[in-house]
Amino acid sequence: MSLRRKLALGFLGLLMIIAGIGVHNITRITSLGQSIEVILRENYRSVVACQQMKEALDRMDSGAVFVLLGAYQKGNGQIVQQEALFEKALRAELANITLPGEGEKAESLKRLYDQYRSSIGVMANPAFGREARRKKYFDELQPLFQKIKKTADDIERMNQRNMVEMDTRAKLQAASVRRQMYLMLLASTLVAASFLFLTGKWILTPITRLIYSANEIRKGNLDLVVQSGSRDEIGQLSEAFNEMAASLREFRRTDQARLLRIQRSTQQAFDSLPDAIAVLNAEGEVEVATGAARDAFGLKPGGSAREGAFPWMAVLFEEALRKGRVVELEGGQAVVQRFVRNEEKFYRPRAVPILDPGREPAGVVLIFQDVTQQRRQDEMKRGVISTVSHQLKTPLTSIRMALHLLLEEKIGGLTPKQADLLVAAREDADRLHTIVDELLDIGRMESGKAEMDVRPVSPGGMVSEEVEPYRSAARDGGVCLSVEMPADLPKVWADPARIAHVFSNLLSNALKHTPPGGNVTLSAREEGEFVRFGVSDTGAGIPGRFLPRLFEPFFRVPEQAAGSGVGLGLAIVKEIVDAHGGTVGVESREGHGSTFFFSLRKTGCPASEEDRA
Repeated sequence: MSLRRKLALGFLGLLMIIAGIGVHNITRITSLGQSIEVILRENYRSVVACQQMKEALDRMDSGAVFVLLGAYQKGNGQIVQQEALFEKALRAELANITLPGEGEKAESLKRLYDQYRSSIGVMANPAFGREARRKKYFDELQPLFQKIKKTADDIERMNQRNMVEMDTRAKLQAASVRRQMYLMLLASTLVAASFLFLTGKWILTPITRLIYSANEIRKGNLDLVVQSGSRDEIGQLSEAFNEMAASLREFRRTDQARLLRIQRSTQQAFDSLPDAIAVLNAEGEVEVATGAARDAFGLKPGGSAREGAFPWMAVLFEEALRKGRVVELEGGQAVVQRFVRNEEKFYRPRAVPILDPGREPAGVVLIFQDVTQQRRQDEMKRGVISTVSHQLKTPLTSIRMALHLLLEEKIGGLTPKQADLLVAAREDADRLHTIVDELLDIGRMESGKAEMDVRPVSPGGMVSEEVEPYRSAARDGGVCLSVEMPADLPKVWADPARIAHVFSNLLSNALKHTPPGGNVTLSAREEGEFVRFGVSDTGAGIPGRFLPRLFEPFFRVPEQAAGSGVGLGLAIVKEIVDAHGGTVGVESREGHGSTFFFSLRKTGCPASEEDRA
């Protein structure tokens, strides 16, 4: 018998039981619903009508008493109002005669009410005196009142008794349905248990064997054979599984050699690359690595980047895997120093994620770019600049002194034209002296030889001290110079002399590029572990394409190059802020001004040794 037929027989039995239970329940529930509907429709309405008639009758009697006591208007109004309510309830009862004898009672009630209504009309007739009304009330109205109320009580009790009987029958019927349900559920449970037992024998046991075999194949055991004693679909699947395992065994024998050749070729190609490169899987294990990666960073196939000797490597791997884009180290770790065969080398690490067709990271390529030659060239360039600057400083000082003496005319008089030429020469010499000093400052900063006196400094006092010298220049230029900062800013780690140079450069640039009528604002605010300072102006702004290069040495914005120096001021600003462990940046839009900002660490967040050096 095929697996489909076995399953069909089992499910058909369950379906028949479910259908039988469903039909039986629907029939009995419908019967119960009809019984409840009869109670609500036939008996409950009559009970409510009788209660409403008795209540209206009591209020009519109270109205008659009011008339006897002299409250004619109130009593007659109540009688008229309750007559309408009584007649409405009486009509509802006459329209809902459902029990034997209920019709006779209802007709008797109607006749008695007609008599009562006729008699109570005398109470509203002013022609009758008080004594006549009293006699009418006690001789006629009271006996009729008692009879009407008794008749309404009889009808109400008849319907209530019938409701109790119907409720009892409904409960008995529900108990019968419940017993039948228990029997049906027991039968369906037995059938389902039998079907589950057979299902386990027909399906689950062979499938369990297949799962075990699949796991063994996943582990590399291709010699396993699945045993099956049936000829149904599961048996056919087992045979197909065995054939697949045989094909895999053959494929493995023929493919292993080819894979080994490819792996060796790939490794040889990697070893020929000049940079250190390692390919990692999603778990951080090294799959392929170049010789330079093995020698410099110990990345060998089978090793783990997460458990290596370089914590930054694990961070780089995790970031690339999480973000799905190229990630590089920043700050002091951007370039890593290593000694390979007693030779100093410098590498710039970068992590490139490997994305699968669904754009999900499947691994990471670690690329360590060898920047040793570039770094040596930079050091050589800095050395040349520093040497030239030192060599220029002494003769430049002599030239400035000579120009100063000539302009003071201590060694002879000067014609006006000679004086003008000497003044221009002195200005050029002073400008050249400033450039030389800036070059020497940059050299000292880059080499780490600049002395830093870092200590806790109040931002408010520092800003007030640095902005004061520029107020007169702002007034002369027609520029509004303002300070916006909270009074409760925490102290920061700073070298006041160096930071004064930063403020001086940023404020002078802002005033230089702000037209009359504009504004220059110096602001400060807390940002996490830092205090951020900003200098904003309302000048012409800087084109966006030049923003990334503003802090490069000797770079000047082409449109603003005239009279703007040689482009070393912002480079020095960056070196000073970097030496403090902070960050520096710029935000600008053409026509809307610029904001140069830098950050200093708060004293509540201890400065690093590098920051204090």
